[in-house]
Amino acid sequence: MKGVIILIAGEGQELKEDIFSLIAPFLTEKHIETDPPQVIKAKKAARLSIKNDFSDDSELYALQTELADRLETYQTDVAILPESGRRKKLLIADMDSTVIEQECIDELADFVGLKDRVAEITERAMRGGADFKAALRERVALLKGLPVSDMETCLHTRITLTPGVQELTADMRSHSGRCVLVSGGFSFFTGHIREKAGFDEDRSNILEIENGALTGAVREPILDRHAKKRFLQEFAEQYGLSLQDCVAVGDGANDLDMIKTAGLGVAFHAKPAVAAEARVRINHAALDALIYLQS
Repeated sequence: MKGVIILIAGEGQELKEDIFSLIAPFLTEKHIETDPPQVIKAKKAARLSIKNDFSDDSELYALQTELADRLETYQTDVAILPESGRRKKLLIADMDSTVIEQECIDELADFVGLKDRVAEITERAMRGGADFKAALRERVALLKGLPVSDMETCLHTRITLTPGVQELTADMRSHSGRCVLVSGGFSFFTGHIREKAGFDEDRSNILEIENGALTGAVREPILDRHAKKRFLQEFAEQYGLSLQDCVAVGDGANDLDMIKTAGLGVAFHAKPAVAAEARVRINHAALDALIYLQS
């Protein structure tokens, strides 16, 4: 198995001119030989093809972990991946704090004066410290009576796309790929974000509404981590793809099953428990980093 080292500058940063000199001692220490660096995107991302042969991906992952730790202070993300099979045909992405920069339910809670309380529950759930379904029901119950008009205001004034997501979906489409938004959040938001961000389909939870306001209930069954994994498998089958053809990206515990199941799983500015188990960690760059992982 051949490997490739991919270096990606943090959002708003440029790759340091001496980045290759910085990693040279590491490569020498590990007896790694590479071809000359190749630019993926000027001042943003570069790659080095490794001449050595590896028995399996676990060796590449171990090298990646060590090199990433050494470069952490340089705000540079690192991936060391198998050379072959990096171009994926299906992107499955989380929405809140991944495709968008906010947690929608926290922003909605601000309209009823409960943002801090709801955000604390959200944080616990995303770190894996609370049952997702129970935490979602608890938070939605606190939104009872919220007018749909306030939800519209929230959507159009507070929710912003994560930098790089539109470039990522465009790149996937340019290679005949598909993009699916799978969220533990709400269809009220995912339908709009799907179109704005360039996704083909979306799946999410549905808030119950009566007389123009939230009832405080979410429709069952709740879309949780197990459902996200199931949708990954179903969409792969629908498009005639293997799981190796898929890339999944997310930030919270609710995303971990799909991240670990996809051929390439990416933890994006993720909670520690998620970052620890994902094949690739993007801690500094924007979402267009996933383009460079496949380039």
